[in-house]
Amino acid sequence: MFRLRCVNSSLRRLFHIGTVNRDQVLEQLQVCSAEDQVFDVVGKNKAKLTVDHVSQAVGMLWEIQREKPELLRTVSLIKNNPQFLTLRVLAENKIALMEDSKLVDMLYRFMRLGVDPHDSLIQQIISEAWLRIDRLELSSLSKFAVCLNDLQLYHSPLMGHIVHIVDQRLSSIDDARVLTTLMVSLSYLVSPRLHNAFITRIDRLLDDADPSNYNNPRRVVQYLRNTRHPNRPLLEKCNKIFMQNIQNLDIESVNVILGLYQSIHFNNCDLRLALKQRLIDVMDSCPDPYTFSRVFASLAPMANQEIRERLENSALLLADEFTPLQAVAIAETLEEVNSRNLSLFSKIASIIQKNLHVYKPVELSRITQSLLILQYQNPELFTKLRTNLINFLQSSVYPCEVTMLIRVLSLMPTPRLDAGVISRMEGMLPQCSLSDLNAIAVAVAKWVRFDPSHHHNTPSNFVRLLQALNRCGTERLQTANRLDLLLEELKYLSGEWFEEILLEETIIVLQRMMDQINWKNVPELATFVVKLNHLIPPLMDQIASVALQDIEKIHPSFMYPTLLPFGVLNYDSVKADELYDACIQHVTPRIGCLDPHMLVFLTYLFALADIFPEEFIQRIFNVDFLGKLDAQLETVPDSLNMRTRLRLMELNRAACLECPEFQVPWFHERYCQQLQRKGHTNLSPAQQQIHKMLSEVLGGINFVRGAVVTPYYYTIDFECILDKNLHPLPYSEPRTLQIPDRGKGHWESNSLESSMAGLPSGAQRVAVEFLDSKSFCKNLHHMKGEALMKKRHLEILGYRVVQIPHFEWNSMELSTQDAWKKYLKKKIFGKLPP
Repeated sequence: MFRLRCVNSSLRRLFHIGTVNRDQVLEQLQVCSAEDQVFDVVGKNKAKLTVDHVSQAVGMLWEIQREKPELLRTVSLIKNNPQFLTLRVLAENKIALMEDSKLVDMLYRFMRLGVDPHDSLIQQIISEAWLRIDRLELSSLSKFAVCLNDLQLYHSPLMGHIVHIVDQRLSSIDDARVLTTLMVSLSYLVSPRLHNAFITRIDRLLDDADPSNYNNPRRVVQYLRNTRHPNRPLLEKCNKIFMQNIQNLDIESVNVILGLYQSIHFNNCDLRLALKQRLIDVMDSCPDPYTFSRVFASLAPMANQEIRERLENSALLLADEFTPLQAVAIAETLEEVNSRNLSLFSKIASIIQKNLHVYKPVELSRITQSLLILQYQNPELFTKLRTNLINFLQSSVYPCEVTMLIRVLSLMPTPRLDAGVISRMEGMLPQCSLSDLNAIAVAVAKWVRFDPSHHHNTPSNFVRLLQALNRCGTERLQTANRLDLLLEELKYLSGEWFEEILLEETIIVLQRMMDQINWKNVPELATFVVKLNHLIPPLMDQIASVALQDIEKIHPSFMYPTLLPFGVLNYDSVKADELYDACIQHVTPRIGCLDPHMLVFLTYLFALADIFPEEFIQRIFNVDFLGKLDAQLETVPDSLNMRTRLRLMELNRAACLECPEFQVPWFHERYCQQLQRKGHTNLSPAQQQIHKMLSEVLGGINFVRGAVVTPYYYTIDFECILDKNLHPLPYSEPRTLQIPDRGKGHWESNSLESSMAGLPSGAQRVAVEFLDSKSFCKNLHHMKGEALMKKRHLEILGYRVVQIPHFEWNSMELSTQDAWKKYLKKKIFGKLPP
């Protein structure tokens, strides 16, 4: 009996010890399912709360919030709860006792729960984490970097320290989630060497990562967007993962992916079509305005008219529930699709007008631009918008923000700006990039030109501002020493100010930096050369040499911009010929990776150079390809849609005329007829003058015809017909164009003794074309590719082509009636008159 009592006593002691060792507060926190329950436990146990308790309580609060849809989150209520202040005070007092991982978790969660970045708690945790930064685990380091990013400390010494740590430990990072998070957070400080190391490492990790996790590739695309160096093979790998997860992508992810792709100009036909269908499937089941606004912004630009109308009708029903930011998203989308839904405009504008006080400068600028483009009429709203924009302009310290505000203000029909605003603009100029300076110059030119109230101020205010713009722009160009950075600034430059002030200096600087041309910047440089419209042989040869040397490294989708100046500017050289051949060999095995519209553009460039790769032509003029192209063009902006269809028609025409052996059918007759009905071009003064002179030279108005439409729908300025003795033949009745099914066009004539398909023996048609400045490079009398191809095609159609360059017709040598007539006679008859 005694032994039994001893055993019972021992058991009671063991159970007592077990009960004593249990952390009842922690257990109570772990089973909480609502914020009130967490605060109830905190309130009842203030004196007992340890570091672990505080960490658990804050963690539970964030987990409960995270599981809710964004619209149902109650962060503001949590912040105002007295027990939340208790947790903040306890956390700040116990910072030194926290483990490294819990310290970073605490920072992350408090920030997500809306604690002000300037709060002493946040500052103290950051200071403590900095002291421990070298020993943080990589997962904690990545989360810490996210917090610093959220605090906009992108270029801080602390972020620089993290870059150094990651650089040293990169080879040990085996978690794609950790690495992609670090890549995004550090993207603003990454050196070219570390960038390449990141790309190599994540490329390997994505192969081993869970293919159902689409957040890793999403962060990779975000990183490539931030660094502005899209790696095409890596993008295609990310794209493949997205395609595998189409049905799992939530609306927010679809919205983000489409936005990222648009910002880096990466188009993938298959993914866009799949995302479009995913959005159509869910468009009628959006549970809240937040989700619907995301669907509206993503789907409307890709949808047909019927779906757009359904979306607009749904938006009208939900309009009263939209938040201020959702209203901005809807307004921008309406602008993008060029909507004319006045009822929806009014609803959205009403929401915007009620919430003007909550918008930041970027948002206010976007709102103003959208309403102006949509031609919304509300003078009161625009007055308030202008006032707010000027207030932001006077207080902003960011050059890009100031530029944006100036650009939007210049779009408004506003009264003159006061001297304070002009002074503010002038003071910001030394900090502006070339693209910013160009935008400001365009805005100032508008104010000076179109607002009479500025005229009396021009000498004192705007002239000084323009002089400062000229000085800052020239100095920035002359001091540039890195081609990649310069190209980034030059990308959006255009207009009179650039051409008058910076163009010559830009060409000099580009030639000075030719040794910095490499396979990565070749496409961007080549695109800019086309925009310059200047033929610069040394620069073109260097572009060709670099592209030829490293062509295997250039993704096929970048071959179009690389070849663009050679085709458009008609640069014919040994290097150019080698580049065309190398491009065909490089792209042909990978032709399937090109989006349909990009293959059309690339093949059109070859056609400009009189090159017709058979595999390219046969692939394009195939029913399956054309069906896929049609599907893709439904998802792209109208401008790209129209440009692609025009290029396809021109390529179809070129293939029919120059490669009949390929047996490509002509199927653009209706399209060309539609273009003709839409086109209403008036004759320029020079063309009117030439028409009159031709009538006199040929013997009368009935010997020349204007705006003639040829087979395959070329329009030529003037046509005349000469017999075998070079005597003009008159037109007595209108002539009509006939194009048979096989695409071989002929003329029907009732005025000439000729057959249906021909002319009198020995007679010839003469096409007289006036070539304005658009047909030539700006710096040389060098004919561009399109004008040369048209001449080639007209000759195939049986014309003798007479081209009259504008610089000859408008020269001092041809300044009299007799001189013009002699010039035309020599051009048409091939000799001077007796």
